[in-house]
Amino acid sequence: MKDLPVVIEDGQEIELEGWIIHKRISGKLAFLDLRVGPGVVQLVASKKELPAEAWQNIKKVTLESSVKIGGIGKVDSRAPTGAEIHLKDFEIIHLSEEFPITPKEHGIAFLMEHRHLWLRSRKQRAYLVIRNELEQSIHDFFYKNGFIRIDSPILTPAACEGTSTLFETDYFGEKAYLSQSGQLYLEPAAAAFRKVYCFGPTFRAEKSKTRRHLMEFWMVEPEVAFMKFEELIKLAEEFLSYIIQRVLEKAAIALEVIERDTTILEKTTPPFPRITYTEAIETLKNKGFPIEWGDDIGGDEETALSQETDKPLIITHYPKKVKAFYMQPNPDNPEEVLAMDVIAPEGYGEIIGGSERINDLDLLKKRIEEENLPREAFEWYLDIRKFGSFPHSGFGLGIERTVAWITGVKHVRETIPYPRMLYKIYP
Repeated sequence: MKDLPVVIEDGQEIELEGWIIHKRISGKLAFLDLRVGPGVVQLVASKKELPAEAWQNIKKVTLESSVKIGGIGKVDSRAPTGAEIHLKDFEIIHLSEEFPITPKEHGIAFLMEHRHLWLRSRKQRAYLVIRNELEQSIHDFFYKNGFIRIDSPILTPAACEGTSTLFETDYFGEKAYLSQSGQLYLEPAAAAFRKVYCFGPTFRAEKSKTRRHLMEFWMVEPEVAFMKFEELIKLAEEFLSYIIQRVLEKAAIALEVIERDTTILEKTTPPFPRITYTEAIETLKNKGFPIEWGDDIGGDEETALSQETDKPLIITHYPKKVKAFYMQPNPDNPEEVLAMDVIAPEGYGEIIGGSERINDLDLLKKRIEEENLPREAFEWYLDIRKFGSFPHSGFGLGIERTVAWITGVKHVRETIPYPRMLYKIYP
C-alpha cells in the first residue's frame, strides 16, 4: 500500500525512532513498517543477523509501539516506499496496548471519537500533509507579493458576518464574541501598510450539519488599499491558481497516496469563467430550482452551477440584502453590491468570498443602521472613513473547503486535525 516515503540512501547507516504500523513474521525473517514523521519505511529483519534480544523484541512488538532501530539502508524498487532498512538492532521504547483502530471497517462516529488516534492513519496523514503545503503556499504567495501579515484578534466586541451566528462569551462583565472574520481589523491595517493579510481560526455558530460546515475553521484574508473590484477578482484568480499549482507540485506524493485524480485541479489557471448573480439565478431556474432573484444561493445551487465548468466559477454582483453591510454598492444598480464568490468545481461549493468595501462614511453609517447593528460597537471601524478614507477590497478563503476540494474528500471534518462540528467538541 502506497505511503509517504522516507529518503534513504543505499548503504547508509541509519538510526531511527518511530512507531510500528505493520508486522509480518515468516520463519526467521520479519517485515515491519515504521512510521517516522509523515513518512513510512519498510524494515527487514533476519534472526541470524540480530542479537537475540532484538529478535525477541520484534516477535513481541505490537502495532503502534514506539521503537528505536538501527540498520543499513537499501534502495529496492520492490519495497512499497522504494527503499528499506536491513535491521542490525531493534529496541522497544514503549509497548503499545491493543490499538483500537484496526484494518477492519470502522464507522465514522467511532473514528471521530478517536480522532486523536485516527490522525495516524495513512490517508489522514496525507490530507494533513496537503493542508500543510497549502498553508505554506499561502504565506509564500503573500510574502512574495509584498503583503504584511496582521494577526487579527479572536475576541471581538462586534459581529462581522451577522449576529445570528455569533459565539458569545463573557469578557469581564461585557459581551464579547469569537471572531467570524479578521477582515474588519485588516481594513485599518491596510491604511498603515497598503497590502495586508491575516490567517487564523474563525467561528460561526451555524446550526448546520452539511459536509461543508464546521463551527471552527481557518481562513486567510487579504485586504488591499486602493484596489477596486476588477483588480480584486484578478488577485483571487492569481492567488488560487498559485496555491493549487504549488500543492500539485510539492505534495504530489500525498495526492498519489489518496489516489486523487488531479485532472481538474491542473486546469486551475486564470482566467476563470464568470457569471453575474442574475445570470446564475436564471441558470438555476432553467435547471428546475425554485429560486427567485434576491434569494441566497445555497450548497445545492452552488453544486449545480459548478457542473457548468471544470474550472472555479466566479459569481459577481449579488443583491445587497444577502451580503454583509460593508460591501460597496454597484454604481449601476444600488440594489446590488460589488461582491464575488468563487465556487470550486466538483460540487465543493464556495471557497472564496470577497468584495470592494464601502469607503464613504455616510453610506457606511446608513448601512449599519439598516442592518440594526449597534453603532457604538463600530465607532472604531467608522474612523477608517473619517481619517483618510480610501477605496479598498479584500476576500477570504476557507482552508478546510479548499483542502476538501484538493483532496477529493467528501466531508470537511477530515481536512482539519480536530474538527468542531454541531454538537461535537470531543476530543
